[in-house]
Amino acid sequence: MKKAMLLNADVSQVIAKLGHTDTLAIADAGLPIPATTQRIDLALTQGVPTFLQVFATVISEMQVEHAVLAEEIRQHNPELHATLLGQLKQLEQQQGNTITLEYVSHQAFKQQTQTTRAVIRSGECSPYANVILSAGVTF
Repeated sequence: MKKAMLLNADVSQVIAKLGHTDTLAIADAGLPIPATTQRIDLALTQGVPTFLQVFATVISEMQVEHAVLAEEIRQHNPELHATLLGQLKQLEQQQGNTITLEYVSHQAFKQQTQTTRAVIRSGECSPYANVILSAGVTF
């Protein structure tokens, strides 16, 4: 049995296959996922698992150098936004690098999911609880 935190085989596999600058999205329960993008659906019921639970698990195994958020999260979900920014700062310290942050319109965010390696769907039911993470390198 795998010893690390991440036990989901589909999520583990997609992270293992990421190369430098490949992207992976973590989404709330309502984000539309393009038919051409791999969907990893973890949602069980409203709020299970939460966006932040999925995010924490993914970043425990993924080297991140860039993150994209919908600009609407600032106004419509400020508490989650602040928590997410704090976790990204902690991740920078753990990884020893700077994670650049980009804000785009929600419409542009949805367009970008067409080129991500996968979208991991959480059970989160709060607005704009989505992030696209770009893979860095560990060397």
